[in-house]
Amino acid sequence: MGRSTIEWTESTWNPVTGCTKISPGCMNCYAERLAKRLQAMGQQSYENGFRVSIHEHLLPLPLTWRKPQRIFVNSMSDIFHEDVPDEFVVRLFETMRQASWHTFQLLTKRTERMGSLHGMIHWPTNVWMGASVEARGYLWRLDHLRRSPADIKFASFEPLLESLGKIDLSFLDWVIVGGESGPGARPIETAWVTEIRDQCRESGVPFFFKQWGGTNKRRTGRLLDGRTWDEMPRISRSS
Repeated sequence: MGRSTIEWTESTWNPVTGCTKISPGCMNCYAERLAKRLQAMGQQSYENGFRVSIHEHLLPLPLTWRKPQRIFVNSMSDIFHEDVPDEFVVRLFETMRQASWHTFQLLTKRTERMGSLHGMIHWPTNVWMGASVEARGYLWRLDHLRRSPADIKFASFEPLLESLGKIDLSFLDWVIVGGESGPGARPIETAWVTEIRDQCRESGVPFFFKQWGGTNKRRTGRLLDGRTWDEMPRISRSS
């Protein structure tokens, strides 16, 4: 756990590791590839490979990080996976509430389960809740996110696999877009990205372009129309 190379966060915290594939965006999962490498290296948290695993000893970790930072929660899993017990999810949210000097960024494809736990969770204002949508057929995840009690809501369109058409951005505080990277990466088209970027600009929603991706993401870079797009949520509004 610690400093992250993910462009839109600063650190990662993985009290849960492992996941299972549920939609097309999962096909070339970076977390699965990394988990297998870490298992081969003998990393304790990955002794089960990419099977869902709970790491109780890591639950209080953010409380020991005194410097405020943005923390991506479960970059190697999905906190709302069906194999993560309800009570563990509740305890994770309690840790985030206690660590009030940090900002926690959660991202899920399992928005149905997120919705089913609303009544059990105390949603602190330092938690940003995001839904991952890779294709038009999964825009319904944003409907679930809209009903979330989270103060800051965001969408991650990554890996973006097709044009998403018109999107309801009215309730969103942030949008991330990115192409798939690594072995077998599927292509992304500029028009798909600019279509979302332009809607964000029209709606006043901060837009973050993470990467073009491909088999060599360093070569393809992050420039869109000659510049980087690193906009972040405006968090001054009342909760």
